[in-house]
Amino acid sequence: MKKFVIFCFSIMLTLSFAGAAFAAEVVRIGHTVSLTGGASMWGQSEANAIDMLVKKMNSEGGLLGKQIEIVRYDNRNDTVEAVNVARRLVADKVIAVIGPAQSGRAIASAPVYERAQIPMIVTTATNPYVTIDQKTGQLLQYAFRPCFIDPYQGTVAARFAVDDLNATKAAILYDVGDDYGQWLSRYFEEAFAEKGGKVVAKEAFRTEELDYRAQLGKIKEQEPDVIFIPTSQKEAAMAAKQARDLGIKAVLLGTDNWGSPDIIDLGGDAVNGAYFVNLTDLDDPDIQAFVKEYKEIYGAEPVLPNPVMAQDALIMIAEAVKVAGSFEGEKLAQALANLKNISVTSGTLTMDPTTHNPLDKPAVIQQVDVPNNKFVFVKKYGAM
Repeated sequence: MKKFVIFCFSIMLTLSFAGAAFAAEVVRIGHTVSLTGGASMWGQSEANAIDMLVKKMNSEGGLLGKQIEIVRYDNRNDTVEAVNVARRLVADKVIAVIGPAQSGRAIASAPVYERAQIPMIVTTATNPYVTIDQKTGQLLQYAFRPCFIDPYQGTVAARFAVDDLNATKAAILYDVGDDYGQWLSRYFEEAFAEKGGKVVAKEAFRTEELDYRAQLGKIKEQEPDVIFIPTSQKEAAMAAKQARDLGIKAVLLGTDNWGSPDIIDLGGDAVNGAYFVNLTDLDDPDIQAFVKEYKEIYGAEPVLPNPVMAQDALIMIAEAVKVAGSFEGEKLAQALANLKNISVTSGTLTMDPTTHNPLDKPAVIQQVDVPNNKFVFVKKYGAM
């Protein structure tokens, strides 16, 4: 009996050491993403792109000799759930986190990662306060992004409206309960005024409302040349239909949240010819290799821009680990803040250490082509 007990203990000890050795060969990176809900199309494409790149990285040796394991949770594009996910990822001892994609979710999650000293690299969260504490105005040490920010996006939209659409009068329809829409409305209005235009109507609705006829009726009275609608594809499509039903002829102009095939499915002819700002385009020369590989693996085109930005975020983490020679949070944050001219999926990236935003990140203008069921590349903007 004594020999049997010793034998069992020996096996348990061996298994324990084996488990510890196996665990030591893995490095965990978190991914907080919307896999269900209204943003799930982007989220699922984002997850696909990360998994695709992780497989390649692991085949090449992983990070510092350890295999990458993605720990992924669905935040459902909900602020409370995003914070819960952040706490789970901290408990899971990830070295860094990719996401969230949405600014409101990222802003709410950032304090959790700051306290835990775990870098958060968002994907498409464009609000300036993702990397800055709203109360103190201080830079968040552990928050980073690979995408442009809303002031730039709002400026691009306003410049395109004035210079390319010859607009002198603009109206805005936005979601008053969404940080993304509120801030973009403000930035567009400021930039449009600076270009000599005038915002003649600014109408708001509340999240989940889908009837905007009252607001659009007021907008129609002002006869704007363009209507700026910084919302998700569902709200934009409904607004477009209702605007056309009311006889509004103004050009519709949107933001990167429009970049989903859903806007064509939901909006139909009402969104044909509309324009929107995006982070990248399927015809962008810099991402052709990525688009080809994605289609070969998943049998469909990536839903831009999330998958490209997600890969950029993962590459940023990998490069920071390489530079730091460590998985320790403070060292990774310092390396991330000083990334220079690294090759990412979207092109080349240099981080501004004073803002944790990339320098001179380009933006594109796309046009909705309903008959051909696609988005057409119009032009690309660089630094402004």
